[in-house]
Amino acid sequence: MARDYQNDPVELNISTDTVCYIIAKAREFDVKGDPAEPDPSSNPIDKETEEILQDYPGDPTEDELREAIDDLNDDEIVELIALAWVGRGDFGPGEWEDAKALARDRHRAHSAAYLMGMPTLPDFLEEGLNALGHSCEPA
Repeated sequence: MARDYQNDPVELNISTDTVCYIIAKAREFDVKGDPAEPDPSSNPIDKETEEILQDYPGDPTEDELREAIDDLNDDEIVELIALAWVGRGDFGPGEWEDAKALARDRHRAHSAAYLMGMPTLPDFLEEGLNALGHSCEPA
């Protein structure tokens, strides 16, 4: 009989709150773009909104995401990588242990750079959580 992950979620070593925090930080990081030349005729309110979405030197968004990932212990980083792989479709929920084993084999000191290099990391993590019966939505 197939496991119902929504009613019997996979037990995780990494807390759902931690994954959801990383998802939020990754979404902030993903929307950042290169600074654009200011339009002198634009509304000052629009300018402030646009600046939030632009990646300026000293912007803490990237550092906050990297720090959140780097602060994880080995078991948590392995599960974060495996969650991204499940969310990306490389592994199914029933292959969770295989995903973790491969992530453990490939886990190195550059895990933050690897994860941050995934173009849709927050979507992959969210899909991975959902596939294993977890959610960032309040219960």
